[in-house]
Amino acid sequence: MKDFHEDFEGVLDLLKDKIPFAFTRFSDGELYMMQNRKYKIEKDKVFLREQTHSGQWGEEELKEFIPEEQQMHREKLIEAFEFTKDNYIKGISCRCCVGEEDFMWQNNHLSSEHILTWANLLINGNYSNFIEHMVPEFQNYPVVYVCNEMANVDNLPFEVKKTFRIGNNCHVNNFDLIQEMKNWIGKNDIENHLFLFSAGSLSNFLIYELYNIFDKNTYMDIGSTLNPLMGMTGWVASRGYLRAYWLKENNQYINMKCVW
Repeated sequence: MKDFHEDFEGVLDLLKDKIPFAFTRFSDGELYMMQNRKYKIEKDKVFLREQTHSGQWGEEELKEFIPEEQQMHREKLIEAFEFTKDNYIKGISCRCCVGEEDFMWQNNHLSSEHILTWANLLINGNYSNFIEHMVPEFQNYPVVYVCNEMANVDNLPFEVKKTFRIGNNCHVNNFDLIQEMKNWIGKNDIENHLFLFSAGSLSNFLIYELYNIFDKNTYMDIGSTLNPLMGMTGWVASRGYLRAYWLKENNQYINMKCVW
């Protein structure tokens, strides 16, 4: 039986031992894109699973998938989802977050060759370990960070050697970044670097394309985990696990352990 904390420790060990790997996350948005289901996140509402819900989201979180216009992006995402390679670790949406039917949809599209874990591996009940034990390991690498154009990386507890910046709906608007990063890595013979990604579905595209060719680096999709340290504000309203840790809010996320 898979264990939420043990899987986290497995990724942490790879990082400590400087064994190159890729950790890519297919959360609910990626799941719905692969299923060809429209979604849209606006500042005051979100359309998901054929329903509209009110709420608050930050400028950095706004995005949408329009099936009629974005089939090339959907196909690229499916390529990344079906790709296999040594130490290509794929986080998928768990049944406690998306339900049994959608969880099984993912499993039915994957074979036993795939290295699977939780898309939520770095958050919820593992988030304190991420901040206190995994993030300090970043100091032992030259770090390249793909992050929002509004993010301030100067106050992070590790040095960022280079950033590649993205904006809203980046899986469409910054799609050309794939080739730009390939060119930069190839031209500069980049090896033994740690690439961090906070770029929504574009992270999936990039990690797949880059690890396929340049597998002497490590690539990690860390989502919104560092937003409170970079001057981002949307997390206060939309990310319960971040409020639990940084604002000491008493909610269920700090101890939430996703199940397989």
